[in-house]
Amino acid sequence: MKIPTAAGAGLLLTILASPTLAQDNPYISPTVERVRISLGVMQMSSATKLRIDSTSGVQGTDIDVENDLGMDKSKTGPKFQAMIRVSERHRLRFDYFTLDREAFKNIEKPISFRNENLVVGDPVDSQLSLRTLGITYGYSFVRRENFELAGTFGVNLLDFSARARVQQPNRRIDQREDQAGPFPTLGLETTWVISKRFYLDARYQYLKLSISELDGSLGFFELATMYRWRPNVSVGLGYSMVRTKLSSTKATESGYFDFDTKGPELFLRIAF
Repeated sequence: MKIPTAAGAGLLLTILASPTLAQDNPYISPTVERVRISLGVMQMSSATKLRIDSTSGVQGTDIDVENDLGMDKSKTGPKFQAMIRVSERHRLRFDYFTLDREAFKNIEKPISFRNENLVVGDPVDSQLSLRTLGITYGYSFVRRENFELAGTFGVNLLDFSARARVQQPNRRIDQREDQAGPFPTLGLETTWVISKRFYLDARYQYLKLSISELDGSLGFFELATMYRWRPNVSVGLGYSMVRTKLSSTKATESGYFDFDTKGPELFLRIAF
């Protein structure tokens, strides 16, 4: 999964924001827009905990990623979102979220990570990556010119990977863990038009599942204030939260992953 390059995204936004398009789109209500494309950045404050047991079932170490491995608690990252209204009350939304971090630290406690044991003082080069690609269907059961409320069902492709390395002349460790799969969510979305230039957007998606040897939950929350700078160009300032919890008791893949990130976001939206 790759987010559009800055050059490509900039060209797309420039084309969509051209004066000709703006003249053909005189401040229509957000509740009747056919297409939206949003590109922005989010200042993420994260808290991450995980445990990765050995393939023989021996319980691993509970790891606080930010404190034990030295990863940044705060980081700026990209966000991409697009919406297509396929009919008056039906729509599709596409979301992409990514957070990649790495750190280097001489660890201060022994850590069991899958089939490797790290000892106090080991110089550990660690990497942690989380990506989600969401495809969400929405049905607007309330739709007026100044207000819209929709129920949603989404499928989110979740990709999580962790890696720990020690590269010493007399000691070499390279342990990697990768997990990926689809995760459904249910939710609500709303748009409230305050005036010709200002409106509010909000969405909430969440679902908790327990299937066989896997328990998990995934949640998203967004609230944004939009300013219509041009008829088809808006600037948004909002706040977002992403929460993921996965726990497995499968014999060769047991452990858990608990991730929480939240923070403000700034983005540009083209709509027509």
